[in-house]
Amino acid sequence: MKTFANILRLATALAAGCLIAGAAQAQTVLKASHQFPGGKGDPRDEMVQIIAKEVAAANVGLEIQVYPGASLYKPNEQWNAMTRGLLAMSSFPLDYASGRHPVFSATLMPGLVGSLDRAERLNDSEFMDEIKKVIEEAGVVVIADAWLSGAFASTKGCITAPETVKGQVIRAAGPAFEEMLASAGASITSMPSSEIYTGMQTGVLDATNTSSASFVSYRLYEQVKCLTAPGENALWFMYEPILMSKQVFDGLTPEQQKAVLAGAEKAEAYFNEEIKKGDQIMVDTFKRAGVEVVEMSKADYDAWLAIAKESSYKNFAEKVEGGEELIQKALAVK
Repeated sequence: MKTFANILRLATALAAGCLIAGAAQAQTVLKASHQFPGGKGDPRDEMVQIIAKEVAAANVGLEIQVYPGASLYKPNEQWNAMTRGLLAMSSFPLDYASGRHPVFSATLMPGLVGSLDRAERLNDSEFMDEIKKVIEEAGVVVIADAWLSGAFASTKGCITAPETVKGQVIRAAGPAFEEMLASAGASITSMPSSEIYTGMQTGVLDATNTSSASFVSYRLYEQVKCLTAPGENALWFMYEPILMSKQVFDGLTPEQQKAVLAGAEKAEAYFNEEIKKGDQIMVDTFKRAGVEVVEMSKADYDAWLAIAKESSYKNFAEKVEGGEELIQKALAVK
């Protein structure tokens, strides 16, 4: 009898183990990758983490594993991985894929956005409808919008008027800014934001422009002498949405899709509130580190914009099909 009882208990335990194993097999696991530091308050990482937490709480048999800090894919590899269905999700600076889709350079065009409030209005415009159409045709979908303002900084001095970049080796985040800066006399080097710190530390790089969030999370205040904050005359805004592989998204159940989109909506709401604090957080952080902080004057801004219109804007209109019309759609948003 005792032996039978032991066998019964063993059989029950095995059956329970099989049920647990079956449940584990039914759980769909997706991978999310981005280049930004994890666990350090970067709002782009937080967006992805919010989606992962909300999806887990929805209990729909879906798990999102987040790989920050380029620990799964290098920054420029993520777009291709999503289009092929190899990567499920990313917080991704869209202009990083402009080599494949030149139209994406419109999402990092000098002076085109101007403010975070206008960036939010752009999200629901014909301009972004055109951009998102190209994204989806490539096999990717936008699940949460995100625009970031940005700044300039240098290891040599303050970047204000165009002549202040002459002779400096500068990193720009995309082709449109590269063209503008080169026209002003700067030498250009290309690299993702995750490599700026090392570039400055090794002397490969004199200056950079990047988002306010990246200036803080990558600790660039340890390398630069002067920061040019966005202020009232902000040239730099970049679209860095949460993207998802369309192949992966379409393969989810309706309940799982609903959970992802609900999490993305919550993440976007968080971001829209948090990012408004970002410029001041950056300014305070750099001042505490002993870095000089300045802003561009309206005259500086206008001088840069004049150069951009003769370089970035002109090249975009000439080389990108429908480029001029797309820029006009953006400018039409008040």
